[in-house]
Amino acid sequence: MSRPSRGSASYRAVLTLPHAPKLFTAAMLARLSYGVIGLPLLLALYEGTGSYAVAGTVAGLFGLVTALLGPARARLVERRPGALTWLSVSYTLLLAALATACAVHVPSPLLAALAVLTGAFPPPVGPLMRTLWGRLAADEAQRQSALSLDTAAESTVFALGPLLGGFLVAALGAPAAVGACTLLVLVGFGLLASALRGASMSVRPAAKRSGSPLRAKGFGPLLLPVLGTAAAFTVFEIAIVAARGTVTAGVLTTLFAVGGVLGGLVYGGYRWRGALRHRPVLLVAAAACCYAVPALDVLPATAAAALFAGACADVLLITAYQLVEELVPEGSRTEAGAWVNTAYNLGSAFGAAAGGVLVDRAGPTTAFGGTAGALACCAVVGAVLALGTVRRRTAPAAA
Repeated sequence: MSRPSRGSASYRAVLTLPHAPKLFTAAMLARLSYGVIGLPLLLALYEGTGSYAVAGTVAGLFGLVTALLGPARARLVERRPGALTWLSVSYTLLLAALATACAVHVPSPLLAALAVLTGAFPPPVGPLMRTLWGRLAADEAQRQSALSLDTAAESTVFALGPLLGGFLVAALGAPAAVGACTLLVLVGFGLLASALRGASMSVRPAAKRSGSPLRAKGFGPLLLPVLGTAAAFTVFEIAIVAARGTVTAGVLTTLFAVGGVLGGLVYGGYRWRGALRHRPVLLVAAAACCYAVPALDVLPATAAAALFAGACADVLLITAYQLVEELVPEGSRTEAGAWVNTAYNLGSAFGAAAGGVLVDRAGPTTAFGGTAGALACCAVVGAVLALGTVRRRTAPAAA
């Protein structure tokens, strides 16, 4: 399946690329604000509205708008790089205004409108950084290592972000914690803008834009396994709370995150044989097996399954980012990366809605089995779509 390459040497090579350390560090600081904001925002909205139901709905709308408009923001930054600064300043000002509005208890409809407006402006840090890795890397092996390192670091940031957010709320109060997030935005995006200016002469520039990435052959089917994997994990979270309680669920969720980071780093340290386009189907099939294990009600096996499911999820994302470089013409790849993120976020939202209904009506054991079956179907559909894409590609050549 693989032939070893020196993982640490590969990662050292990635971090010694021109301007890579500054770009990588700045991007991680900018992403930290996204990892931290969730809990402070929810609690600040609760203080502003006095209702967890309203706060949860408004926070959900904030996340939904952020996900749905992600490709549009990425397209804007890809066409006009200067828009990154404009988005950063707008997001900072709106986030500060939202924190103030929560503190002074403005009417709930106005608060909701302000939150939705704020969700339209977060700059597309992840898609932009992955596009830059594609331009900096010398070959496909180096790009794989770079994307693996980037994804592992991003997963770590989003795993530790809620913990830092909780400390900020405890120390400052929820609205002030949201205000502190604006400082993270200013510092992170200020450093990122500076690093981008310094790298502008040596980073290979983007090609002219070449249309929507959704029209690129093979890219649309790639979004299905990403969406399905995200939905499966969210259903697993809900079902494991119902089956095992909050403490065990917290441990298993942490194992999922740890498995993602370790799996991504291991994947980036090896050169894997076989066609890149076959990997999403294989990873989804492996994840389906992992999500079937909790139905056996054996805790050690469930813990191991959570660890491997996390590895499958992160490696699937890395593979998707690699396929963006292969399937999508340069000039549309930042938007394509944003579509991958949007598919993952929409899958999480769908899984939250479906998981609650499934657990209430059928119980957690059925939810585990249903999740595994749905992912297996997703793998089959993905394989059929991929096969159709390959046939369409090879037919003109044969003719």
